[in-house]
Amino acid sequence: MPFSALGLTKHILQGVQAMGYGDPTPIQLRAIPPALEGRDLIASAQTGTGKTAAFALPTLQKLGSHGRLRCLVLEPTRELAMQVETAMRDFSRFTDLKVGCVYGGVGYGNQRVALKEGLDILVATPGRLEDHLQQGTVRLNDIEVLILDEVDRMLDVGFLPPMRRIIAKVPKNRQTLFFSATLPPEIAELANFALRDPVRIEIGAARSVASIVKHGVYMVDPSRKFDLLLALLTAVDYQSAIIFSRTKHGADKIAKKLRANNHAVAVLHANRSQNQRIEALSGFKSGKYEVMVATDIAARGIDIAGVSHVINYDIPQHPEDYVHRIGRTGRANMSGDAFTLVAPDEAKKLSAIERFIGQKIERLTLEGFQVPPNGENAAAKPPKPEVRMDGRKFFRRGRAPRR
Repeated sequence: MPFSALGLTKHILQGVQAMGYGDPTPIQLRAIPPALEGRDLIASAQTGTGKTAAFALPTLQKLGSHGRLRCLVLEPTRELAMQVETAMRDFSRFTDLKVGCVYGGVGYGNQRVALKEGLDILVATPGRLEDHLQQGTVRLNDIEVLILDEVDRMLDVGFLPPMRRIIAKVPKNRQTLFFSATLPPEIAELANFALRDPVRIEIGAARSVASIVKHGVYMVDPSRKFDLLLALLTAVDYQSAIIFSRTKHGADKIAKKLRANNHAVAVLHANRSQNQRIEALSGFKSGKYEVMVATDIAARGIDIAGVSHVINYDIPQHPEDYVHRIGRTGRANMSGDAFTLVAPDEAKKLSAIERFIGQKIERLTLEGFQVPPNGENAAAKPPKPEVRMDGRKFFRRGRAPRR
C-alpha cells in the first residue's frame, strides 16, 4: 500500500516524496490510519522501523496550517530532539507550519526568540521544557497532540517524574501518541496515566534482531582487539561504520588510534560539548567522517541513513543494548552488518545476549586472528592448588603433579 492510500493530504504527500520515502513501513501502515482518526496510540516496534514518520505525518495533517502551539513532542536526548525537529520540518516543507526545539546544554536566548515568534510544534527534552515552563516562556494550554517518543529511554535517563508533571499541564482533551521500543511495567503504568482507550500496535518482538541485519561474533584476545578492528575495517566493504565503546575514555582512545591509522573519525559521547556533538553527527551523515566512535548515547533513536556496519568494540553491558546498537544499521529496509569483538572472559555476557534474543550468534574468524578450539573459554585459568593441613599441595581436579 503506498502512502497515497493512507488518507494523507497533497501537501503532506509532497513532503514524503521530497524525503525520498518509498512504501510505508509496517509501523507506518498500522499507526497512521488510527492516528488520523484521532485515536490515542501505544506502539512498540524495533528500532529503525520508521516511528518518526508514523507519528509526524498524521500530526502535521491534523494541525493543517499555522496557528497556536498545538503539538508537543517529548524526546529523551538533545540529539533525538534535534533529529525529530529536522524530520518534522522536512515533512512539513510544503505547509506553513512552524517547528521549534528546546533542549539543554545550550543557552536560552535563541529558544526564547523562537517561542515568542510562535510555533505550531515544539520538540523538547523534559528538563529544558520544565525550565521554560517555570520561566513563563512557553504555555501548554492549547496542546491538541502530545507525542511521547522513545519512552523506555526516558525511563533509562530518569525522566519519568518530569514527564508526569508535564503531562499534568497538558489539556486532558487531547490526542496522545505513545511510542516505545519496549514496555516494562513502569512504562505501562505511565501509559495508563496518559492514554485514553488507546489502539495498541506491536511490530516485531522487542528482543529480536531485524532480519535484514547480518550479525556475528569474533572471539579475540583482549590485547589484539584494536588490531582486529583495523583488519575488519580493511577487509569489509563499508560505506560508514559506527564503533561502540563501553566508556567515554575508551571511545576517545579508539578514535585517537584510528586517526593515527588514517581514518576520518567522529566521536560522540556525553562529555562532548553540544557543538562537538552537532558537528560529529552532521559530519558523519554528510560523509566527512567514515567512522563514528560512540558510547550507548548513539544506540537508540539516532537515525543516520546508510550506516552499513556496526562494530561492538566492547560487548554491551546489558543484553537489550545489543539489539539497540546493531539496530543502527539495516534501517529503512536496507541491509547491514554488525560485528561484536568478544574477549574470552566475556563469554558469559555473550551467552546472556543469545538467551535474550533467542538465537545463537554466528562465530566468525578472520585470517591471522583465529583463537584455539573452544576459544570462548581459552582464558580460563587452570585450577589452583590447595594446601592441606599438613602443608602438602593437591589440586581440586585430577591428580597432583608428579614430583
